[in-house]
Amino acid sequence: MIEAWGITDKGAVRPQNQDCFYLRQVGEELLTAIVCDGMGGHRAGNVASALAVDVASAYLESLTPEELVEAPKDHLVRGVNLSNEAVFRKAAQEPECRGMGTTMVSTIVEKTRVWLLNIGDSRAYHIGQNGITKISRDHSVVEDLVYRGELTPEEARLHPQKNLITRALGSDMKAQPDLYEVEVKLGDYLLLCSDGLSNTLTDQEMLYEILHGGLRETCCQRLMDQALLRGATDNVTIVLIYIG
Repeated sequence: MIEAWGITDKGAVRPQNQDCFYLRQVGEELLTAIVCDGMGGHRAGNVASALAVDVASAYLESLTPEELVEAPKDHLVRGVNLSNEAVFRKAAQEPECRGMGTTMVSTIVEKTRVWLLNIGDSRAYHIGQNGITKISRDHSVVEDLVYRGELTPEEARLHPQKNLITRALGSDMKAQPDLYEVEVKLGDYLLLCSDGLSNTLTDQEMLYEILHGGLRETCCQRLMDQALLRGATDNVTIVLIYIG
């Protein structure tokens, strides 16, 4: 049986929460989830993330369980394209929303099969007894430097440009997401999160808390508490999925 939990908070510094998430248990062995992190400061980053989640989740909910797993990648792409069109159109039409955008990481999980989509720097991790693996690749200036070998991952965590992303929903007429398919094992976890968590806690700290910190039902709150104690400078959103 698949279990899942989610939580979001404005963090320790920001006056407004511009993150948004969605979690739907379609059946005992089928689940969909989305995390979005809005951008635009006072220019409606919260509008962008909420709109993207609303549009993508409405599309996924229009599908039967059978349709979801027949073409999961196609459905994730369709959801992100519809969201992108909605955010792009609203930003173009309403002056107060001009320049807004959002990241998105979304997933369809069926039994031990996982399909993922991401655009921006919200992340997806796979956690198991062998450790923690970042599935998604950030679309960011700093991640490109790491990929080219010009920065180490440790240097990237402290880089002053770590929040500059190179792809987002709403920034162009056509979305450019990456897609992933992953096989997991019973007892494994998936973690979807905004960069408010991944910029505050290390991968190893997240791994320890998920596997050894206590009851899995309270893990999202424990991770959030740690992030807030560290003075999380951004909004924090966490979705944890257990493959049981």
